[in-house]
Amino acid sequence: MTTKGNLFILSAPSGAGKSSLISALLKQTSSRPMQVSVSHTTRAPRPGEVDGQHYHFVNKAQFQQAISDNQFYEYAEVFGNYYGTSEQAIDQQLAQGIDVFLDIDWQGAQQVRMKKPEVTSIFICPPSKQALEQRLRSRGQDSDAVIQERMAQAQAECSHYQEFDYIIINDDFEQALADLTTIVNNQRLKRSQQACQYSDLFADLLA
Repeated sequence: MTTKGNLFILSAPSGAGKSSLISALLKQTSSRPMQVSVSHTTRAPRPGEVDGQHYHFVNKAQFQQAISDNQFYEYAEVFGNYYGTSEQAIDQQLAQGIDVFLDIDWQGAQQVRMKKPEVTSIFICPPSKQALEQRLRSRGQDSDAVIQERMAQAQAECSHYQEFDYIIINDDFEQALADLTTIVNNQRLKRSQQACQYSDLFADLLA
């Protein structure tokens, strides 16, 4: 019997290191397959983006029909474009024993919890406001005005930390990665998961 995969939410303010942590986690040797969910979006592909790999690119009419058909775990409109997580695609991956990670904000996390209360949610937090601002400035991509806007958004994001199951303070990257790995393994070692994966063993032990 295939053990169902676990669904994880990872949320963080911009600059907290969430994407780097997910990327490092997926590169590790793992007892089961892991992947990040590929969202649907109505925005146009950027140079180098591949449909089905970076996003599922659809038009607004298709997306709005999917909303009407209740096909998303969560969705949002951002700067005139829609983004959403397909319920069917996620459920198929979980049924195949794949651990799936949703890279979404606190609002998306609230929507997912309404439909799938057993989801494991993780909040990645910077070690300080100063460290976060320094990380944003080190990118060299944004003006002071944009950085201040991102700092305000980060504060709003962090105000919802109490809604998450786990919190990782990303001060030392290797420690944060170890913490994330521990959380993932903890979910896999729960009785419900182990009893399913080792059903034949327990049947033999109790025969």
